[in-house]
Amino acid sequence: MAWLTLLMVALGAYNAIARWSGRFTGVDLSSNGLLEAQWYLFSLVFLLGAQYTLKHDAHVRVDVVYSRLGERAKAWIDLLGGLLLLLPFSIAVLVFTWPGVLESWTIREESPDPGGLPRYPLKAVVLLGFVLVIVQGLNEMLKRGLELRRKSSE
Repeated sequence: MAWLTLLMVALGAYNAIARWSGRFTGVDLSSNGLLEAQWYLFSLVFLLGAQYTLKHDAHVRVDVVYSRLGERAKAWIDLLGGLLLLLPFSIAVLVFTWPGVLESWTIREESPDPGGLPRYPLKAVVLLGFVLVIVQGLNEMLKRGLELRRKSSE
């Protein structure tokens, strides 16, 4: 993900410089394909980085209350949050996204912009990303459940 992020930033800087310099030189150094590649990379970083973030407990949360709780309470919040929020949301995304992804692959969807990129591979990454979130979420919930079981036997 770090390399994809670096590539995305470099491409974004290139696109900005190319558009800016194009105004003065009259030469268009950027393209729709390069602009779309930048947001494709952002999508990949987001969709394929979510599981890593979940694994390392680095996702955004409001720590006003959570940080003051004990380990047992934190484990319960993480377990119930995964069970009641993360899993249902991720499954809903898969259910509602699947038909659009299937249609996109069937027609080999392309960008409507001239020189744009194919859309169908990126749409499939949405499914892959959320399947991986579910797998990592189940892993995290299992760890919290085992942690709670261990703490209750102490």
